Amino acid sequence: MPLPHDLLARLDACVSVIRSRAAGFSPKLGIILGSGLGAFADSLEKSVAIDYRDLPGFPTSSVHGHAGRLVLGFRSGVPIVAMQGRVHFYEGYEPWQVSFPARVLCRFGVKHLTITNAAGGINAGFKVGDLMAITDHLNLSGFNPLVGPNVEALGPRFPDMSHAYDPALLEVLRAAAKGANITLREGVYVSLSGPSYETPAEIRMLRTLGGDAVGMSTVPEVIVASHMGVKVTGISCITNLAAGISQTKLSHDEVSETANQVKGTFTTLLGRFLDAVAQKV
Repeated sequence: MPLPHDLLARLDACVSVIRSRAAGFSPKLGIILGSGLGAFADSLEKSVAIDYRDLPGFPTSSVHGHAGRLVLGFRSGVPIVAMQGRVHFYEGYEPWQVSFPARVLCRFGVKHLTITNAAGGINAGFKVGDLMAITDHLNLSGFNPLVGPNVEALGPRFPDMSHAYDPALLEVLRAAAKGANITLREGVYVSLSGPSYETPAEIRMLRTLGGDAVGMSTVPEVIVASHMGVKVTGISCITNLAAGISQTKLSHDEVSETANQVKGTFTTLLGRFLDAVAQKV
């Protein structure tokens, strides 16, 4: 199913409800929190939480570790809107629906969008629990959320993806990690459709293609944010080693357990990064 003809109206309907629940709130920064990483939103001050089900047409996740709430609050006086959880193509949603929440945040007015995920490590130098700054991506999911009639009010027909992950923001992220004495890996994120994990042969192929981490999300959100002119930063939490590298069977329980173990480090890095970005917007 391609983009609906009334996409703009659907986005504005969601934004209208959000504004009615948090009058006068105008976010500068947005963040999408992946599997098991939603705890950061709980640290926001003066927060207001909105269940995804209360937003018209907003997709809801069926995956454990995705709370399904939009949290509006402040950090160091800066207004931030955070998504606790996301939806995925493998849940049965259309590509435009997968990316719809990210579009809502951009339409709401965020200038910078930080997108996080739990990912499998392909790079042999990575270990479980590492945090990786996404420098670029490979979209091997088989779909693109921009397929269909373009909405000129949102962005151009053919958006440039040369700097999908903003280089200046990457420098800020590097400095934040260094200041907190946190090891920050860097690499290329590969997006597949899921829900099955990759085979060892597929992982060998992805490593040959230049992939460092693999997951089932993020790229659709990056594409629509770039389409709308919003700057993006991506962070992967390496929650497991990919097939053929790991000596154990892959499971979502392992993903959730690792995300929970590193949430302190993740929250520290994210907080320092957002504090630094907030001074620039």
